[in-house]
Amino acid sequence: MRITFLGTGTSQGIPVIGSDHPVCLSEDSRDKRLRVSVLVEWEDHCFVVDCGPDFRQQMLRAGVSRIDGILFTHEHADHTMGLDDIRPFFFRQGDIPIYAHPRVLGELRQRFPYIFVSGKEKYPGAPGVREIEVTGNRTLELGGISVVPVSVMHNRLQVFGYRFGDFAYLTDVKTISDEELQKVKKVKVLVINALRTEPHPSHLNLEEALSLIEKIRPEKAYLTHISHLLGFHAEVEKTLPEGVFLAYDNLQLEV
Repeated sequence: MRITFLGTGTSQGIPVIGSDHPVCLSEDSRDKRLRVSVLVEWEDHCFVVDCGPDFRQQMLRAGVSRIDGILFTHEHADHTMGLDDIRPFFFRQGDIPIYAHPRVLGELRQRFPYIFVSGKEKYPGAPGVREIEVTGNRTLELGGISVVPVSVMHNRLQVFGYRFGDFAYLTDVKTISDEELQKVKKVKVLVINALRTEPHPSHLNLEEALSLIEKIRPEKAYLTHISHLLGFHAEVEKTLPEGVFLAYDNLQLEV
């Protein structure tokens, strides 16, 4: 399985528009972060987790010409607002499968009504999707592997992470129950959010993320959904425990 980090930034991305913060002015490419998303590939299968406002740019940069579906973690704009840019995939493949909590599917129908209509009402240039509901107690069978939804809390909002075999992807986490934690125990590779060093009401900060990694005990862990307030990539990475790394855009892993 190959993992490509399409984006590793928080909702504003890095650099933040108009900011003169030193990290936003950094010339290190690892400090330039698009909105968070990941590409998961195995054999001839290709799935994306979330499609935010940078989706088109991410697909072009990664050279993606075909996707088997998009798995959504939740409905926030930085995870969903690139949905219209599935059009080239739709024109070649037909309806694109999208996997999400029923609540999230409802939000997408409101934001992109022209994508979800059918028949004579549908605009000829609009893309189409095939909706698949994700629930916390149902494993998805995708491309011959089991994908396990992992329910976490983003402040008071329920969010899904996903475990693909020995790879687990959790973003926008603030808390997780012991029961859900068991679903990702001792994975080979864990990806989890770490927004900044200061506490935040709906995201793990660095200290909280490292504490959760100790509980999960993966072979390796990568931090994502990073804001400029975490600091320079090169400096922060030096402070991390063994086996924990900062993810960065375009990083690829083999699991």
